Amino acid sequence: MKNIFFVLLLIVSISCHGQESIGVYAIDLQTLKAEVIGKDVQLVDVRSEKEYSQGHIDDAININIADKENFKTEIQKLDKTKPIYMYCHAGVRSRRASQLITELGFTRVYDFTGGWSAWRQQQE
Repeated sequence: MKNIFFVLLLIVSISCHGQESIGVYAIDLQTLKAEVIGKDVQLVDVRSEKEYSQGHIDDAININIADKENFKTEIQKLDKTKPIYMYCHAGVRSRRASQLITELGFTRVYDFTGGWSAWRQQQE
C-alpha cells in the first residue's frame, strides 16, 4: 500500500512540475515596470493595428490576435526560449494569445493582466 501511495505522489509531483515550467503567468503593472520596461525583452501588443497606432507600451511589437493564422506565423519568428510578455486592452485577448503560444512551444509566457488600460491610467 505504501508503494502505491509513493508512486501516486511521484506522478502528481512530476505532473505539477511540468505545469510550472510551461505555462502562462499573470503579471501586474509593478512587475511589468520592473521586468520589462527599459529591458531587452519580447513584448507583444496583441491589439489591432488601429489600437496600437493610437498608443502602445514602449518597445512593444504589434501582432494582432484577431487574425489567428497571421498571429501564429508572426509569433513563430520570436525566440521560444526567452520570456515573452503579452498585453491587450484589458486582458482578455492577451490571455487567449498567451494560451495559444504555449501550444506553439513557448515556455515562459507572461500576461500583463491590466493591459493598455492600466498602463495608460498610470501615465496620466
